[in-house]
Amino acid sequence: MPALVDTTIRLLGQEPLAGRVPTAAVLQLAGILDGAGFGLLEISGGGDFEMAVRRGVESPWERIRALKARTKTPLGMALRGRFLVGSRPVDGDFVRRFVASAAENGIDVFRLHDPMNDVSNLREAAEAIEAAGREFDAGLVYSRGKTGETDTLVEQARKLRALGAARVVLHDPTGSLQPHRARELVGRVGAASGLPVGVYCQGAAGNALAAALEAARAGADLIACAVYPVALSLHRVSGEGLAQALSGLGLECAVDVDALWRASDLVDEHIGDAPVTPLAPRIAVRAAEHSLPAGLVAAIDHHLRASTAGDRIDEVLEELERIRTEAGEPPLAAPIAQILASQALLHVLSARRYQTVVDELRSLLTGGYGTPPGPVDPTVRRAVELLSADTPEEPQALSDLREEAAGLASSEEELLLLGLFGDEAEALLQTIRARSGGEDVLAGGSVDQARAERIREIVRIVQETGVGEVTIEEADLRVTVRRTDDRRDLSVPAAPGPLEVEEPELEPVSPLADGLVRVEAPMVGTFYRAPQPGAPPFVEEGEPVATGQTLCILEAMKLMNEVKSDLDAVVRAIHVDNAQPVEFGQLLFELEPMNGRPLDAL
Repeated sequence: MPALVDTTIRLLGQEPLAGRVPTAAVLQLAGILDGAGFGLLEISGGGDFEMAVRRGVESPWERIRALKARTKTPLGMALRGRFLVGSRPVDGDFVRRFVASAAENGIDVFRLHDPMNDVSNLREAAEAIEAAGREFDAGLVYSRGKTGETDTLVEQARKLRALGAARVVLHDPTGSLQPHRARELVGRVGAASGLPVGVYCQGAAGNALAAALEAARAGADLIACAVYPVALSLHRVSGEGLAQALSGLGLECAVDVDALWRASDLVDEHIGDAPVTPLAPRIAVRAAEHSLPAGLVAAIDHHLRASTAGDRIDEVLEELERIRTEAGEPPLAAPIAQILASQALLHVLSARRYQTVVDELRSLLTGGYGTPPGPVDPTVRRAVELLSADTPEEPQALSDLREEAAGLASSEEELLLLGLFGDEAEALLQTIRARSGGEDVLAGGSVDQARAERIREIVRIVQETGVGEVTIEEADLRVTVRRTDDRRDLSVPAAPGPLEVEEPELEPVSPLADGLVRVEAPMVGTFYRAPQPGAPPFVEEGEPVATGQTLCILEAMKLMNEVKSDLDAVVRAIHVDNAQPVEFGQLLFELEPMNGRPLDAL
């Protein structure tokens, strides 16, 4: 009987869905999934950290802690070998400290693959995972070409038991794993490694589900899935469909399908009916035809359109395949696929090959990232080496960052973000510093982590028992958690407590007699008008706003919850100053519905 691992929360934190589901709803979703019977909830990975840094709103470490506080199911994280969650390799000390931080924050299982399928690159992270007392699941990347040859993967699988792996996970980032190959690989990889085998499949036209079912019939003990709206948007395996299909095959799993449908309803409220751009049919067709990750094809298309060369996408995809062959057929997993695509864009747009070489490709061709499955073209290698006599870039060392980061990174977690993402992380760190001053903010006052955990527990008591009000006093701290029943006539139900927001939407609204709509605070927190210090406000008085547009951010315990408009309207009044603490139900905005009027009538 295979166990199922849910990847919904991880996928909601990365492109193209990042930011569509507010943090409060993600926490509510975690509670539903926690009770659904999954063997593992995979909640974070490289894409999540990258998007958290890029958006500059919420620390990825805070999100992991918040999810851990709400769940009992083991939590998982996907790592890219020595790249961890970034696009540059780091040194052994950096790897050890990152894994230790992730384990301390609540990660129980690390799914670790090397983007080059060179399992020797997993050794340092494997040792760190063992030292942290967590489970190490070793990933092997499957993609078309030499990377997907059974003998190549079996050869790497034989080395994994010695590294301390508890399981081998076949990871298919391109959707090219066919059902018959999935069945063959599960059997042969399991026999070669002596370990259980899991599968992470994706692909359009039902291929992913078919591959997952064949893997289960071959004895796979772990299969990845996501709730239906996410699976449909990103061509993943639907947990609802997978559980029912396994049951029909006599391979019963412990997942509660009714719970998954409740989770789907919650996610669907926020994803809505708008198409997910990276998987538009034109993109999905080319991704399937060329066996490429759909997100990669979408990024290439975006760059070409920005260069007024949108009609040259097929040239770039063909050039990408040629470069991949010259580079030794590395797997098309992040960040290797992005490196190859960047070089392909340079070749097509400049009409010259290897006149300019991106630094990362130079490192790849000269062995800086490990050994690829096939031979590197010697002519290309020589050409690249002649272009620059520079010494290959050394892996990022954490010790080198400490003096540079003084005053910016106040903890090792923040130092790790700075080391992985460089200047890109500075905006997020400055936002964290400006908002919290290094302390946790709760209801307008400063509390330490121990007190915060006690307050969370009080909130849960109020939510679960029906108690009307609880007050706790300790030294100079006094906190009251009150259930407010007289607000239940609002169009969105009111959240009963200040921290643990259980409602899927954050923008309760109620009409006034003059036709204006009130937007009230759905939680206790700190009000921010802009995404980060110095940035323009989300909205100004007199401006039109569209349904779903962000009006402000409410922060509670460093979790940034976006409050969005429920309707097309004009902002008539803003009642709270920036960085001001607000109470539950406090009036934030007054909006005038447009009622179908054209914008030029405003």
